[in-house]
Amino acid sequence: MSALFAAAAQIQKFLRDADERFCFIGGIALQRWGEPRFTRDVDLTLLCPYGAEAQAADRLLACFAARIPEARAFALQHRVVLLRSASDVPIDVALGGIPFEERCVGRATDFDFGEIRLVTCSAEDLVVLKAFAGRDRDWIDIESVVIRQARSLDWALVFEELAPLAELRSAETMTRLQRLKQDFG
Repeated sequence: MSALFAAAAQIQKFLRDADERFCFIGGIALQRWGEPRFTRDVDLTLLCPYGAEAQAADRLLACFAARIPEARAFALQHRVVLLRSASDVPIDVALGGIPFEERCVGRATDFDFGEIRLVTCSAEDLVVLKAFAGRDRDWIDIESVVIRQARSLDWALVFEELAPLAELRSAETMTRLQRLKQDFG
């Protein structure tokens, strides 16, 4: 098993044993829904109500090494716990608390990657997450998901979920995604 999947399996076991609600996003989910590309970290969303960040960070930091000296303080300020697996793979745990993140985790399903089954976000939620992040690499990833999932992608759900998030960014996010839908969807 690759170090990346070993790290994902390690944190998934920890979270499932603790009966936590979570799903993998980012590069691991992209390997399921889009064009696989090299990724060196594990990204996931862990549901964590506002005000419970300290407890979540403490539980994670008790089992996994911190990636930065003030990981707990960073987690409390940014709602992201920066960890390292036993094999030194970076793990980014986003502490999800908004309704979209709750629905994203609720829609997540297990997927067999051959060597391991991991719970990943849906293709639609991956598009929403990447469109909201809005980096150039994210738009390339979105295009690969749209091309691979063109016939099965629920565009209504994508736009419904993205609309309130895009208001925090810019109207360009929705326009750019609508162009991708027209070109490939």
